[in-house]
Amino acid sequence: MTPATLGSATVWVLAAAAVFGVGLYALILARHLLRQLLAVKVMGSAVFLLLVVAAGPIDGALDGIPMALVLTGIVVAVSAVGFALALLVRLADVTGSISLEDDGGGDDGP
Repeated sequence: MTPATLGSATVWVLAAAAVFGVGLYALILARHLLRQLLAVKVMGSAVFLLLVVAAGPIDGALDGIPMALVLTGIVVAVSAVGFALALLVRLADVTGSISLEDDGGGDDGP
């Protein structure tokens, strides 16, 4: 199957699925919280791409409402990332690390 035989929307949906898969893979493997935050951001970008593709033209004209919703989602995602980064900075100040790795200094056993 070549991109010429697929529809344009199908190629974009497959691209969104691939980007989401890369983000999910990174989220599963990453132990560092900043990398996990970036992985979630990549997954969100794939969802926005899928929403834009799904909004497609109606009778030859683009519908503005889905585009406005995607733009609103992007603004909310950017503010959420800013808040998460502020939490990561606070976590680094309090604990000295922003990794989920166990440093072995816990009181949970011998």
